[in-house]
Amino acid sequence: MADPRIISIELDERSLGWRSADVEQERRIAIFDLIEENYFAPQRPQADGYAGPYRIKLESEEGRLGIHMHREDGTHIETLVLALGRFRRPIKDYFAICDSYYQAIRAAAPQQIETIDMARRGIHNDAAAMLQDRLTGKIEVDFDTARRLFTLICVLHIRN
Repeated sequence: MADPRIISIELDERSLGWRSADVEQERRIAIFDLIEENYFAPQRPQADGYAGPYRIKLESEEGRLGIHMHREDGTHIETLVLALGRFRRPIKDYFAICDSYYQAIRAAAPQQIETIDMARRGIHNDAAAMLQDRLTGKIEVDFDTARRLFTLICVLHIRN
């Protein structure tokens, strides 16, 4: 029986740099929300018909994202490697708007916070749609899963 979802997600520690408390909170929330509800269906059929659930490890190296997919028992299925060149601008824009948002929630008026948050969500949504597009034919994910994965991709791109 198919169970196309992620049950565990790990970020490669070698790919991670220093993170502020705000970024670390975003990472924790993205992982928690992702595990709670997601749709993740690799499109390459397995010989034995295995179709989930999956344990995932994300790794960033030299401008590429490695999505290591494992069965529930930890057996490696495959690794999908995506070039992230197209994501450089959305990642940069997302970090910039998040910095503005974090500063605003500490000192700005509610209306300013709401305006910045709307811009932040817009960038996030556009990047999630781009990720879904890049995964077409490789892994089918729903929009919310793509949003959370984009957040984790951003976390992987933070360097000291």
